[in-house]
Amino acid sequence: MLRIAIVGCGKIADQHVQAIQRIPDCVIVSLCDRELLMAKQLGERFGISECFSDLGEMLDSASPDITHITTPPQSHFLLAQQCLESGSHVYLEKPFTVTYWEAKSLIQLAEARSLKVTVGHNYQFTPEMLDMRRLINEGFLGGKPTHIESHWTYDLADVSNIGPILGSRNHWVRQLPGQLLHNNISHGIAKLAEFLDDDLTEIVTTAHQSPRLQSLGGEEVLDELRVLMRDTVGTTAFFCFSTQIKPGLNQLRICGPRNSIMVDQVCGILVRNRERSFKSYLTFFAPPLISAGQYLGSAVCNIANFMARRLYQDSGMTELIARFYHSIRTEDPPPIPYREILLTAKIMDEIFTQIYTDSKMTD
Repeated sequence: MLRIAIVGCGKIADQHVQAIQRIPDCVIVSLCDRELLMAKQLGERFGISECFSDLGEMLDSASPDITHITTPPQSHFLLAQQCLESGSHVYLEKPFTVTYWEAKSLIQLAEARSLKVTVGHNYQFTPEMLDMRRLINEGFLGGKPTHIESHWTYDLADVSNIGPILGSRNHWVRQLPGQLLHNNISHGIAKLAEFLDDDLTEIVTTAHQSPRLQSLGGEEVLDELRVLMRDTVGTTAFFCFSTQIKPGLNQLRICGPRNSIMVDQVCGILVRNRERSFKSYLTFFAPPLISAGQYLGSAVCNIANFMARRLYQDSGMTELIARFYHSIRTEDPPPIPYREILLTAKIMDEIFTQIYTDSKMTD
């Protein structure tokens, strides 16, 4: 039975508790928050009695096997370091750390202590993303990806979310090197990092503020981002973060030398695009019918998964946590390779360097 602790008892912590409670052979033994009342309120909602306001006291008292850290990113490094030094594996909410160097130091510490860490990139483990990975492993693309595109959007319509950020320069989001972007883009960047080589020869970034954010008093906050990348083997990638694209996009497109795949995580759809040639006017009829059949098939599959209770909100989080726990029990590699965590952090460092300073990424 794995003993689990959660540090940081804000809104996202509820999702962690719900996901953990779906996983067999584990129990949440303690909660911790600087505001003890937050920990106690979370404990009352889910029947968890042990609550602390000091991480050291919690680690000494509860001795968790795994600690979930769901605090603002600025605190991730020091909290995770303390947990690792106490002998606890660590699940860190995204972004993993504020900088690449913090990420590298944590991973080195975990390896030195024979412990494991992972990051909450739960969108990597939704059913359609697992199907995508299976197809690629089976050779569907016909080789290594030649081009990848990732789109990620954020809705400004709910002013209750963006209002506190814009209302105070001291808000923790405003204190991040990448501000609003820093807290949101790692999900989309991680999807690219999975398929890019470790060494990137080009990262070209442009960012600006949307008219909508400007009307809300956005000041220096940027909310429109476009990034072009190329690695040493010639694979290219494009990342788009936007608050203005409607309807919202959460898509990944992977193009190979023979076929390509499109994943739409808003609707839970995977579309296979095969290299085909059709004679005469069949070019206008066959491809739309084939695509329609795939969309219908995705709908039927989603209905079946929903009826079987395999499809629900945050199913990706449950899948990621379950795989992380399994890797700890069996000594298998963690579900997200450290290479991808580090590359995601390095790309993010360079993006924020380009849009906020004139210095360049260093190794």
